Amino acid sequence: MQKTAHIIGAGISGLSAAVRLANAGFKVAVHEATHQAGGRCRSYFDGATNLTIDNGNHLLLSGNSHARAYARAIGTEAGLVGPESAQFPFVDIKTGQRWQIDLGDGRWPTWVLDESRRVPDTGLTDYLKLAPLIWASEETLVGKSIPCEGILYQRLVQPLLLAALNVDPPEGSAGLAGAIVRETLLAGGQACRPLIARDGLSAVLIEPAVKFLQERGHSVQLGHELRSFATTDGKVGALNFGGEDVIQIGEGDVVVMAVPPRAAASLLPGLKTPTEFRAIVNAHFRFEPPPGSAPILGVIGGVVEWLFAFPNRLSVTISNGDRLVDMPREELAQAIWNDVCKAGGVSGELPPWQIVRERRATFAATPAQNALRPGPVTALKNLFLAGDWTATGLPATIEGSVRSGDRAADLVLAAQRP
Repeated sequence: MQKTAHIIGAGISGLSAAVRLANAGFKVAVHEATHQAGGRCRSYFDGATNLTIDNGNHLLLSGNSHARAYARAIGTEAGLVGPESAQFPFVDIKTGQRWQIDLGDGRWPTWVLDESRRVPDTGLTDYLKLAPLIWASEETLVGKSIPCEGILYQRLVQPLLLAALNVDPPEGSAGLAGAIVRETLLAGGQACRPLIARDGLSAVLIEPAVKFLQERGHSVQLGHELRSFATTDGKVGALNFGGEDVIQIGEGDVVVMAVPPRAAASLLPGLKTPTEFRAIVNAHFRFEPPPGSAPILGVIGGVVEWLFAFPNRLSVTISNGDRLVDMPREELAQAIWNDVCKAGGVSGELPPWQIVRERRATFAATPAQNALRPGPVTALKNLFLAGDWTATGLPATIEGSVRSGDRAADLVLAAQRP
């Protein structure tokens, strides 16, 4: 008899687990509390700009092997597009200086040996000072591991780690920062080519996964919120969705809980989860980028941190954005647009815009909060956890989300073997 895997949550981690288990022969049932799959990785039509926009500008890299394999499994890897080589343009809007970091396409970070390819006004010794991050523990602060000052820090390390950790880098976990450095800067350009879902996150990473499952006879139920578990003999025995909507869990069936930490802690009392979170602010402007605009531009010296150029749209991401979540929307939009004009070489009045503020975008990637991340195994033998907030060894990223889903699925499969 075919065994069923119940996936609680249709975000990236839940969908990746679902696809993996479906391919392994399980009957899969996905249960999503909201009325849209994707969680914090989704697209929607915005009436203010008359465009389909993403709730956040999520950047993938060519070295994100699990995320790319997931996209390949649902047939959409070609929808992740980017430049042919790992080149990252930057601008300092205070000084007007522009430069480009060229990581090449090799497997080793030989780019740091070439003055023309590294950050201007930096030398090889500046990069060697980053070495302690490579072996730092997750309990150590970034600020205790490397010098958080100087040109290299201001022009590359700070923007990279701020985007990855979503906290002020000195207070972040050096171990998590080290994982990012090992998988990007240290891995050479072949791992660092930027990839963007140019047709939208939902179109590339979410809707095809739902379609993949449904076309193969699996179910994806939206607006289906799990209220509680019933347990028996150290296992989940039933899923209660309210009233008479109760699903019995048969022998050999499994449950993967891929929900946000607050919901997970509510469903599984006593579960240790992160308790501090940081905001990310995104802005979208209906504006045709100038010809030749870089798909992604690093911005130094302003409110804006990363500027993305899409057809008919310029979009901005600002990490560790708690300071901006209560700022009046029009005032914030104008401040961001002023930076966009300087960085993108454009001008004009404020075009149609939208501000998206995710107040609890990621857990705070500090040593203390990282220590609260649970592993995938629970006290219930047939219940496994997934989510970018679980102990993946990475900060809260799409790659971390997919890895957590893959890991939960692999543990399910391992538990099924005689």
